[in-house]
Amino acid sequence: MDKVRTKELRSGYTTGSCAAAAAKAAARALVDGTLLTQVTITLPAGGQLTLPVARVEPGDGWCRAQVIKDAGDDPDVTHGLAIVAEVRPAAGGISILGGPGVGTVTKPGLAVPVGQPAINPVPRQMIEREVREVLPPGQGATVIISAPGGEKLAHQTMNPRLGIVGGISILGTGGIVRPMSEEAYRQSLVPQVDQALALGYRHLVLTPGRLGVNKARELGLPPDCIVETSNFIGTLLEECAKRPVEAVLLFGHLGKLVKVAAGIFHTLGRLADARRETLAAHAALQGAPREVIVQIMNMNTAEEVVGILQRYGLSNVWHQVAAAASRRAAQYVGDKYLVGTMMYSLSGEIVGYDAGARQIGGELGWHIALP
Repeated sequence: MDKVRTKELRSGYTTGSCAAAAAKAAARALVDGTLLTQVTITLPAGGQLTLPVARVEPGDGWCRAQVIKDAGDDPDVTHGLAIVAEVRPAAGGISILGGPGVGTVTKPGLAVPVGQPAINPVPRQMIEREVREVLPPGQGATVIISAPGGEKLAHQTMNPRLGIVGGISILGTGGIVRPMSEEAYRQSLVPQVDQALALGYRHLVLTPGRLGVNKARELGLPPDCIVETSNFIGTLLEECAKRPVEAVLLFGHLGKLVKVAAGIFHTLGRLADARRETLAAHAALQGAPREVIVQIMNMNTAEEVVGILQRYGLSNVWHQVAAAASRRAAQYVGDKYLVGTMMYSLSGEIVGYDAGARQIGGELGWHIALP
């Protein structure tokens, strides 16, 4: 029998590594005229990485180099983007600026101060180290990092939500992109929490997706306290518990939050799905007849249960499920803060909420009249 061969996923490199390599190539051309076709840089955690240099362009008192971002087999929107570094001689130290396609930070709470280009601390250190390695002792430089086309790509990233305008961020803590890294995606969501706290919010709204973000805004919840969790509700609950968060409103489609009521905090369907069992159990606790339980257990989507419960006068089940989700979430983080839950259907109808949701939403100033 032939063995099944699985493809080994190829790693890539971060925009931070691209910027450091481009800066080093440009600095080398500025110092001695060498036009490198590849550059070796030192990684933050040790070891080295060699990157191809797509282009080096000498100018009058400046040099510019370009490295093409290669994300390997990771589905990164910046894959194939040119990261460009222009280096000019300067007195004293090394200053790092942002050029076209690199975003500017406009809200507090991120690793980069407001008004500065969105070049994170580790990439800054990498750029400075590689340029300093090339420059003669005592010479300084101005390094301008740009990413042509980054303005358009930024709309496919978290940057607009984080208040980073005009382009992408130059990122990377390890220098290498691990393909399909779930942990990297989780961590990309966490800055939303820090930003909300920096803006003075201690009550946050956690919602799984863009629909929830838009719906929360429609209800008058402050946009800057809304945190998108994707499927990683547990991760964001944990991160809130590490910070001075006082209350969390879980706000989302019923299909996701029913899972939280069952104690499922990674809500990707193929990993865990107890929606039928959870809804059937809560309906039974409210006195639902057997035929209702059978219908719920045979449902195709959780959305169908809205109509089922409504026909039998059991819509109150959703409120019980919301309360259960809040209890499980609060237990998950050791009761570090108040949790409330509100769920809606695809039509936008609010179907379930608990006392915690009333309290948190009211304190955040939403404009919804609940019966």
